[in-house]
Amino acid sequence: PNACNDCHADQSAQWAADAIERWHGSVRKGFQNYAEAFQASWADRADATTLLAVVAASPTASAIARASALSELHSRVSPANIELARKGLADPDPMVRVAALGMLDGLPGERIWPLVSSLLSDPSRGVRIRAMSVLAAVPPANLPAPDRAPFERAAAEFVAAQRLNADRPEARSTLGNFYASRRLTADAESEYKAALRLSPQYSPAAINLADLYRQLGRDAEGESVLRTAITSSRRDGGLHHALGLTLTRQKRLNDALSEFRTASELEPDRSRYAYVYAVALHSSGHIGDSTNVLKENLTRHPGDRDTLLALITFSRDAGDIGAALEYAEQLSRATPNDRELTRVIDDLRARLKR
Repeated sequence: PNACNDCHADQSAQWAADAIERWHGSVRKGFQNYAEAFQASWADRADATTLLAVVAASPTASAIARASALSELHSRVSPANIELARKGLADPDPMVRVAALGMLDGLPGERIWPLVSSLLSDPSRGVRIRAMSVLAAVPPANLPAPDRAPFERAAAEFVAAQRLNADRPEARSTLGNFYASRRLTADAESEYKAALRLSPQYSPAAINLADLYRQLGRDAEGESVLRTAITSSRRDGGLHHALGLTLTRQKRLNDALSEFRTASELEPDRSRYAYVYAVALHSSGHIGDSTNVLKENLTRHPGDRDTLLALITFSRDAGDIGAALEYAEQLSRATPNDRELTRVIDDLRARLKR
């Protein structure tokens, strides 16, 4: 639907588009041209990383567009695009700085400390809190002496922000993640349990609590937490996926396969679930089924790196060098500057010639 045809119901949408072009020209001021980049990201297209990088680096794009592009790059961060995050951290708009921090979230804290540590004293409280969440796992004892006071001040602000929203399971779970990062396991466990008391349906708290139990060698308790959560949220793929991982660690592979399959069926848009299901099938000797799942996943997510890497490896191991090379070249088109992948392609070409 569009506003023009709400009144001009006897005309087509093309008629309305043509009229606007006659009035304002084919290139109109304020036209937003970044939609394709986000569509590519949401569809897992092979060119998504390149298109998002253009938006993130554009001097004419709005702050919210640049911040959104940086956020989308979180799952695609690599040595080739980390400079975008570095520039985003120095952006005058705090929304962009927060998004740049989000792009780096998950990388080892000590590795990104030189990039991020100055933002612990950022003028924006929101930026300071986000920087703290990214760096929470860095042991204070490992910090240079001048950095310890800003680190602890930002940590106190982070905790206070979550305490302000302590009636929300999201805040309790976020605080649990923070404590888990700082190896305060008893405090983390307490927060995750508080989140589940507030909302038994809040699956991130159950998944995080089960993961905490994994770290503590208490997988049986993690299984119990996840099964209880599933009774309230049977169609949550994340819970089934986490349960499959827990069962795998307990060497209950058939039960794990069932959970992985359920997760991939419930949430086919999550390429990770299908990938893990395929790897589990392969490990259990179901080679053909594994390959079929990977191929179906690649159809839905053409640029998924893990899926392509698995297809390269499994095809090569099965002696199908031609297929392995085809998948490697497909991955190369998505990540053109990957030196290790270039070596793999050269090796496969040489083997194919032999």
